[in-house]
Amino acid sequence: MEVEGTSIRVRGKRPLLAVNAKTHPYPAFPTDIQAQFMALMTLARGQSIIMETVFENRFMHVAELKRMGADITLDGRTAIINGVNSLSNAPLMATDLRASASLVLAALAAKGESVISRVYHIDRGYVSMEKKLSCLGARIKRVK
Repeated sequence: MEVEGTSIRVRGKRPLLAVNAKTHPYPAFPTDIQAQFMALMTLARGQSIIMETVFENRFMHVAELKRMGADITLDGRTAIINGVNSLSNAPLMATDLRASASLVLAALAAKGESVISRVYHIDRGYVSMEKKLSCLGARIKRVK
């Protein structure tokens, strides 16, 4: 951890490792962070398995993550994610609030510049997301 003025930078020394998750109602692993967790697992070493038990059709972000080079296979309500070394830029389409947040995270981690369309989904749940992430050092901006 490095502290400089009003900033703190945290870097892990170990590689990100694959983890399995199964969504359940509170207080278990929440379905509301499943998509964001999957974006993270695309870059983890090894194979992760995410089972969605709460909502049907909650994997709409998978096709977009695959456009970025993610290695994800769907089998019903189960996603098998084989971690890749990096994600690539791609034109992306937001499909719902949580999926949209996962695309933003994946785009920030990817090489190159990605453009996400239909960001009104993001705006429904995240006020000024691009401004808040910019304050954290992200290179992100809203375009018309």
